[in-house]
Amino acid sequence: MSSKKEKEFEEMTKDVFLCKKCVLCKKRKAPVIGYGSLKAKIMFIGEAPGAKEDVTGIPFCGRSGKFLDELLKLNKIDREKVYICNIIKCRPPENRDPGEKEIKACSRFIEKQIEIISPNVICPLGRHSMKFVMERFGLVNDIDVIGKIHGKVFKGKEIIIPFYHPAVALYNPKMKDVLKKDFKILKKYAD
Repeated sequence: MSSKKEKEFEEMTKDVFLCKKCVLCKKRKAPVIGYGSLKAKIMFIGEAPGAKEDVTGIPFCGRSGKFLDELLKLNKIDREKVYICNIIKCRPPENRDPGEKEIKACSRFIEKQIEIISPNVICPLGRHSMKFVMERFGLVNDIDVIGKIHGKVFKGKEIIIPFYHPAVALYNPKMKDVLKKDFKILKKYAD
């Protein structure tokens, strides 16, 4: 028997597959809804699916996902017990950043995921996700460049901890240590 959360999630998933609110739906192979536990205490929100995610429908399954897995493992956090998704569900061409219109068109889905999962901690990964999440939770006055607020804890009804997107470490190996240090803060929220 399905729980209320599972039923709501199934309905939201159907809506994502039927969505035609922006042009990204025309070229997608698979919408990337999310992965993990619907009872997760920690929710990671990336920006947009990449090429591998577009094929598999699984978020963070490419190179940056492998590094995210490493960050989780270093902090003894089981990927199966967190929830991982993106603010938009379809891949922008050439892996470009998601546009404002695309984020707006897709925002109802991430809003519903946050409502269903109701995590204690939300970790936006990257600047676009950070801006969306912080605006959503009334932290507009705290928004700054990701380089200044990564790894900081913002407390309200939910705890918001913005991080650099794991992909940054693929292009700048020096950032691996920054992300490893930032992610240590999650240990106290994992149990």
